[in-house]
Amino acid sequence: MPTDCISYQNSGYFSTLIHDYLEQKSDLKPLYNNFPTLENFEKQIIEKQQNFDNNNRIPLVSVLKEQYAKVETSDSTKQNIKALALPNTFTVTTGHQLNLFSGPLYFLYKIISTINLTNELKSKYPSHNFVPIYWMATEDHDFEEINYFNFKGKKFRWNAESSGPVGRLSTKGLEDFFEIYALELGSSINANVLKKIFKDAYLKHDNLADATRYLANSLFASQGLVILDADNANLKRAFIPYIKEELESQTSYKAVQETIEKLKDYTVQVNPREINLFYIEDNLRERIIFENGKYKVNNTRIEFSGKEIFDLLESNPEKFSPNVIMRPLYQEIILPNLCYIGGGGEIAYWLELKSFFDTVKITFPMLLIRNSVLLATEKQVKKADQLNLFWSDLFSKQDRLINKSTRELSPFSIDLTPQKELLHKQFEHLYELANQTDKSFTGAVKAQEVKQIKGLENLEKRLLKAQKRKLSEILQRIIDLQNELFPNKSLQERQANFSEFYLEKGEELIPLLIKELKPLASNFNVITI
Repeated sequence: MPTDCISYQNSGYFSTLIHDYLEQKSDLKPLYNNFPTLENFEKQIIEKQQNFDNNNRIPLVSVLKEQYAKVETSDSTKQNIKALALPNTFTVTTGHQLNLFSGPLYFLYKIISTINLTNELKSKYPSHNFVPIYWMATEDHDFEEINYFNFKGKKFRWNAESSGPVGRLSTKGLEDFFEIYALELGSSINANVLKKIFKDAYLKHDNLADATRYLANSLFASQGLVILDADNANLKRAFIPYIKEELESQTSYKAVQETIEKLKDYTVQVNPREINLFYIEDNLRERIIFENGKYKVNNTRIEFSGKEIFDLLESNPEKFSPNVIMRPLYQEIILPNLCYIGGGGEIAYWLELKSFFDTVKITFPMLLIRNSVLLATEKQVKKADQLNLFWSDLFSKQDRLINKSTRELSPFSIDLTPQKELLHKQFEHLYELANQTDKSFTGAVKAQEVKQIKGLENLEKRLLKAQKRKLSEILQRIIDLQNELFPNKSLQERQANFSEFYLEKGEELIPLLIKELKPLASNFNVITI
């Protein structure tokens, strides 16, 4: 198949803000620290060394050992956890919700981007250690966003109720879900592997955090991935001063609002609250608001005086949960982190936060767009070859693809541009006549020109439509292929679950992705499986 390079900017799936960030436009430079190149990591390492409190490594390692106590842990992951106690060890972090059975495919791409970057950094800076971290979004409470996944065009949904942090949610009831999903998988060797992974993750663990840790560990333990659940009192103790400042001074709101003003030409990803914290219990996660001299928990009768809430913070910091604005700060305080890897939407909201980090004097991490991938079977590649399609064609909007293909497949030109240009030249003479006689005649000439050009455009549209009917069979093959590769006219990585491709490739799938993905290359990867 003809191949060409699909940059993120040319893929059609990234915002103007991300385009400008990748091109390092000067207006955006105040919104990030060091741009993610291999050479720039040297500066980031020095900054983080000078700014990170190494005392926070002690609870980090202790909590990780506790969380891995009942997990079959690879030697490489054990070594990475142990290395986090050392001052020359740094992390590269990605975060993801606790989507059922990993959710969409980009779960894999986030983690593989993180793993591959740590390997590149180790080669470049061998005197330091680099640990890949998967930060589980255990404190999120948007259950409807994570309680399903798509498999071969079908949506599998877990019908349960949750109002608190999803990491604490019981996995009871997933037995029935598994039975339905297992029937769809079939009985091949790879299908049986998937069934075992699902059963061991979700039917043998009591809550969603433990289940997700098991799943991610089973897929990536050999690569040294370290999985962190930061919904933990011992970790949050280091965050107490920043929670206190947020409650007292609303520092994040003021700083982020200033940045949003600088982003007025772009779509703003998130807007800050006056207090960017939640109050959480097992079945509750609600915003903390300040009204009439009291700290109140939204949609409840819970309220605190100033003294009461600060006493609670000191005794039970785990009852305070950062929202999307504060969570990045929490991450950078407890981790010796150099870089955050995320999708376009995530990087867009991180770009709102640098002024906040500067205000509280915490080093802002490098921001890297995760790898994006289109997986194509050999059969699909062969079809595209037969249809003489480029990858750039398949990435384009369907209407544009069909119009382009119709024009290329037509035995005669459908483009009436030469006729339009000839018409413009003919009217130039009429404009000259109008200027020499009565200038009011110019309006009549202009109206006639517009009318005739519009007539040619209508003929062009009718000609295109007629050729589409004549070429309908081959055009339908093009549509069918694009729909296979871009389900629901969206990116495959946002629709399909990894299990769909694991059925075909089995244990070869993840090593293939690790081999092919280059985290610092801003290109959309097209991989044949």
